[in-house]
Amino acid sequence: MWDTHPAQFWLRGERPERIVGFDERLGLWNVHGHPEVVEALGDHERFSSEVLRLFPVQPDPSSTDGNLIQMDPPAHRELRRLVSGAFTPKVVADLEPRIARLTHELLDRVDGGFDLVEDLAYPLPVIVIAELLGVPSGDRDLFRGWVDAMFENDDQFSLTDAEQQGEALRDSAEQLAPMLDYLRGHAAERRVKPREDLLTALVRAEVDGARLSDAEVVNFASVLLVAGHITTTMLLGNTVLCLDAHPDQLRAVREDRALLPGAVEESLRYLTPFASVARATKVATALGGVEIPADRMVLLWPGAANRDERRFADPHAFDVRRDPNPHLAFGRGVHFCLGAPLARLEGRVALDILLDRFPHLRADPDRRPVFMPSPNMVGVRSLHLTTDGER
Repeated sequence: MWDTHPAQFWLRGERPERIVGFDERLGLWNVHGHPEVVEALGDHERFSSEVLRLFPVQPDPSSTDGNLIQMDPPAHRELRRLVSGAFTPKVVADLEPRIARLTHELLDRVDGGFDLVEDLAYPLPVIVIAELLGVPSGDRDLFRGWVDAMFENDDQFSLTDAEQQGEALRDSAEQLAPMLDYLRGHAAERRVKPREDLLTALVRAEVDGARLSDAEVVNFASVLLVAGHITTTMLLGNTVLCLDAHPDQLRAVREDRALLPGAVEESLRYLTPFASVARATKVATALGGVEIPADRMVLLWPGAANRDERRFADPHAFDVRRDPNPHLAFGRGVHFCLGAPLARLEGRVALDILLDRFPHLRADPDRRPVFMPSPNMVGVRSLHLTTDGER
């Protein structure tokens, strides 16, 4: 039932030809094994997040200022520290009543069948992160248009085609411009009229005695806005899809809600939202018994690593009781997802309410799920559900 891209071979139960191997067509290295991905994610001295330096066409340097995803320590550590307080266990736990209230409000609007993504999985996390940032949650239709444009490309990334890469960078800059302008306007307003929100914290923050530049504030805020909801949107859609495809597991979760956290974790492993992450080798290094030269792009594939039979028993089975479940959906090391506790909470609360309110919830058999087109992501962009009757 999975509508998958050829890059996601593991969703068809296939093994990689090579755990670590060079793709001559694309000009980069692929890493598919669990211990190998863990090793690379945990070693920023050898595997740098500053990958744009390897692009055949260089982007505008200001486009990466303040972008946590493209930074290594110590700069990454200093910037991450600025907002880490907004995602502590206590702060996140205190959001549970708000998340539950929002879930009920959103589900109150549905009548009969509905699209899980459109009606719940997208608006819920985007409202929560917008409120934390301090931008109007009512602008979520704007956010969705910008984010959809960012991830609508179904081309495989390539370092060997400079023309294609240049075109992709120009398209990306054009798509991002409205969102960055929007955030720039809100940041400018916070400099004059501060509030109790993350944007105000960013415009007031200092690193090494200096305030963040406008570019750093805007790029940092854009990462929080996008990453703060897209993973949860995919997590919710994928978990419902997995449970629907495995009725015995759905029945177990309905009967014992203590299994819900395990269902969320297993869906993150089974259908990993961000299937790949990029790194650049700083030095010549060995990984998985293979020598990788310095200054090479390396695509780490957590989606494949999460099906590695060396780490997971029966890796192609969906098992909400899987324990332990050391999946890599949220990364490892210094770039471990800052919002992971919030995503997990939103997933658990929303799914619990969903199961309570709809005892006969199932995927609409007449409307196939639609997946995001990017080869580097696994998530439904549309999942129609019906609430009446049994299978």
